[in-house]
Amino acid sequence: MIQLDLNNPEFQANLFALDKPEAWAVLKTLKLLQVMTWEQIQASKGLRWELIQSRQGPEGQRLYSMRISRSCRAVAWLPEG
Repeated sequence: MIQLDLNNPEFQANLFALDKPEAWAVLKTLKLLQVMTWEQIQASKGLRWELIQSRQGPEGQRLYSMRISRSCRAVAWLPEG
């Protein structure tokens, strides 16, 4: 199951700063992510899943970038186990 953490203040500030069509595109993608598996996300050509080699997650995980809209990208990491 995919878990979304939308409590990040930077995410919230940027979401509310988007114009209406872009904000709807972000919300539509987030809704889609909730029903996808990690394998589907990684294979999706539209999300453009890419390894971020220069940074690590909060517990040393590999970080990945994915396209949320034309101008927005998200950072994700795979769950342990």
